[in-house]
Order: sequence, then C-alpha cells, then structure tokens
Amino acid sequence: MGKISFRFYKDHEVRAIWNDEENKWYFSIVDIVAAITESPRPRVYWGTVKNRQKADYGQLYSKCIQLKLLAADGKRYATDCFAQEDVEEVVKTLPAKNTVDFLDWFTYSDNTIDGRSRKKAYTLWESNIVSVKDVGKVKSLQQIHAYLFGGLYDFAGKIRTKTISKGNTIFCLAEHLHSYLKTVEAMPETTFDEIVDKYVEMNMAHPFMEGNGRSTRIWLDMILKKRLGLCVDWSKIGKQDYLSAMIESEKDSSKIKSLLKQALTDRIDDREIFMKGIDYSYYYEQED
Repeated sequence: MGKISFRFYKDHEVRAIWNDEENKWYFSIVDIVAAITESPRPRVYWGTVKNRQKADYGQLYSKCIQLKLLAADGKRYATDCFAQEDVEEVVKTLPAKNTVDFLDWFTYSDNTIDGRSRKKAYTLWESNIVSVKDVGKVKSLQQIHAYLFGGLYDFAGKIRTKTISKGNTIFCLAEHLHSYLKTVEAMPETTFDEIVDKYVEMNMAHPFMEGNGRSTRIWLDMILKKRLGLCVDWSKIGKQDYLSAMIESEKDSSKIKSLLKQALTDRIDDREIFMKGIDYSYYYEQED
C-alpha cells in the first residue's frame, strides 16, 4: 500500500489507497458516509450501521479491511476501507438520501455530463490526440476540448461566437475572440513565467461556451511537459486558493504563479499524477 488518491463529492474528500498486489483502489467508507449523510460524526455513524447490518449483509461487510490513511492532522490512522468494486454494493445498504446521486458520481455515470466527460479525460493518458508540434497552439486546445466533450456538447472543440461571463468577469468579446486567440498563441513559452502568462491569457479568452477550465489545465500541463519537463501536481493546490488566484490573475498573476510553482513535479510520466490531476480539475468546477 502506498499510492494515495483523493476525490471530491460535493466538497467532501473521499480518500483512497492503491493496493499494488491486487492492482485495485480501496476507498475509505467513513469518508463516503460523511459525504452522503453529512453526519457530524461519520465514524460513529458507520460503526452503528455496520454492527446493525452485519446479520443481513455479513458476506459483503466481511470484505471491509482496515488500512492506515493520512488524516487532516498529518498522521495515519486505521480506517475501514472497501475495494472499488464493493463500494457500490455497500453504499446501497446505507440509509441515506444521497446514495443514488453519490453512485452516479462515483461510477462516472452516463447520467451526468461530468461523469461522461471525466471518463474521456482519464483515457487521455493513453491517447496521442495532440502532436508535439501542436502543443501550445489554439488547435491543440480545441483538440483537447473536442476529446473531452465530443458527443456531449454540440460545440465541442468549436470557438464560441457569443460573449460569455462568469460572476463579475466578462471574458473576451466574441467579435474580438479570433484575433485575441492569435495573439495568445504567439506568446512565448520558453520559461515558467511565460508559460503561466500564456495560460492566464487563454483563461481570459475562454474560447468555449463551457469546459474551458478543464481543457486549459490539461493544455497547460502539456506545455510545461514539452518545454520544461515538468507538470503540475494539482493535488497540492486547494480549490479556493486556485479559484481566487485565477480571479486575481486578470490584474495580477503573481498568486497563481506562486501556487503553480510550488506544485511543480518532474513526474511527467507518472499515471497517478495525471489521474489525480483530472480528479482535482473536475473538483475545481463543482458548485459548492
């Protein structure tokens, strides 16, 4: 046991740990209980349910094993865990109103656009949709967007023709977007600062009607990988820190540069880093 992963369901952290011998993930059932019941004492809640339901679901509950997972205080504690393939059955036994919604999220259900898109995002690791020569170009960003959202949005991979905004931010006016994108594409990308400046400008362009953040973060990592042999370990950047830094970046990019720099890693060929990056990227987009 060693590799740790975190996923987020409606702002609730769900910890998982990889078993090298079995080649599978084990998930903290206490975290899952906290997510779907919002109980202030999920460990007690789970203990009560487990004791009550052992008679009815003994064979299923016998698959529960204790693994030491990292807690908020930086220490590792023995935590009840289930293998990924058993989580769905366990959750169905819990008396909670959010079980169906949780399972849609956990299984990347085809009932949700995010679930279907995230499935596509995971397969990016095995794909070569962007050639090395196109990395950093608008074309490459369009290819990423089309890959993530093809069949989900009719505008997948297409530059928007309408002006859009988010909160108090109005992104590049549609009538100026094509010329603005040419300017962004021509920006240098030889140093870390240059690459982040380019990323910030692309974010301000927001070239698609939806799915800009998820696409541009992958785009940024591709540029960093090509130019510097680095990528971002997104698990080191908190959601609110990232969102506030991106809002500030319209006027001052120092905060987002600082966050990204401290999260850089040379583990560019590590599948775990990539998968965690996808999980965090989609987490950033979840509504609180």
